[in-house]
Amino acid sequence: MTTSAVTGAHDVRMPDAGGRRQARVRALLPGLLLCVAVAAVATGLGREVPVIGGPVLAIVIGIVLSTLVPWARNESLTPGLVFASRPVLQTSIVVLGTGLSLQEVLRVGGASLPVMFGSLAVSLIGAQLIGRALGVSRDVRTLIGVGTGICGASAIAASTAVMKPRDSDVAYAIGTIFTFNIAAVLLFPPLGHLIGMSGHSFGLWSGTAVNDMSSVVAAAYSFGDGAGPYAIVVKLTRSLMIIPIVVVLAWATSRRTGVGVAERGALPWRKVVPAFLVGFVIAAALDTVGVIPHSWHGGLSQLGTFLITVALAGIGLSMRLRQLRQAGLRPLVLGGILWICVAGTSLGLQLVTGTI
Repeated sequence: MTTSAVTGAHDVRMPDAGGRRQARVRALLPGLLLCVAVAAVATGLGREVPVIGGPVLAIVIGIVLSTLVPWARNESLTPGLVFASRPVLQTSIVVLGTGLSLQEVLRVGGASLPVMFGSLAVSLIGAQLIGRALGVSRDVRTLIGVGTGICGASAIAASTAVMKPRDSDVAYAIGTIFTFNIAAVLLFPPLGHLIGMSGHSFGLWSGTAVNDMSSVVAAAYSFGDGAGPYAIVVKLTRSLMIIPIVVVLAWATSRRTGVGVAERGALPWRKVVPAFLVGFVIAAALDTVGVIPHSWHGGLSQLGTFLITVALAGIGLSMRLRQLRQAGLRPLVLGGILWICVAGTSLGLQLVTGTI
């Protein structure tokens, strides 16, 4: 009787698990296929207009569709758009890691440290001083400073887990970061060409001065001249700074509130050290030891770039103009000032260190 019951239970559960997987796939397909279609169009157009490039065109096409075409705002597309803008983007970073050796990662990451530390200091200190002068609340200015200085929404998410700010404060910070992500993607590549930057100098600039990984990738790959892989390594090096920052925020929050870290919950290590960062290092290690044939590099690079374009299509299609309005004026002013200061600091430090 027991065996029959157990067997019967298995018979009931297995189809149910399979059914859930099928439902998940069906939910993802509409939005994901739309992202792939937009990416394909953007890639084709990008070959005709290489100065702009496929990744930027994917965001622009996505924004235009989400703004002007009612069916592009259908809620049924949301799961696929979210999947494209997060897991697909993270997968693209891992794929691009197959074209870099660990020696190159360490060399590029190490060379970026002077510019990275200077830009980070300007962002974190400036957020507190300028934010206080503008009357922006402590939590909002801290989140905007961390998001601008380190890794955008990812840094805000990790910091939120230890700070426990109000939902409205998180929304203000993410809205502000999102606004200047879009501005950076559209403005940085033509500015870089205007001032005659090389691929490496632009990669260092975008990697240290643009907020989210998606925007760094879009700007660098649109610029061309080998800026993309260089910018990714710089950005990943910069992203590691979230580890000490979150530890400091947890300590400062516990002192201010009188509640210890243990009572507030463990540090969010999965957010602090994302899986795609580990995957990128593993991919680079495999390339270093020769597991990945050199003849595969071209195809993997093209695949990684297309996955990036798919991800940026998802970000563009997810954009709503109300997100920009909801950020409010004072946080936007703070975010704009920090964005300009960090970009200027990065360029200035490159001039001083002779990397531009």
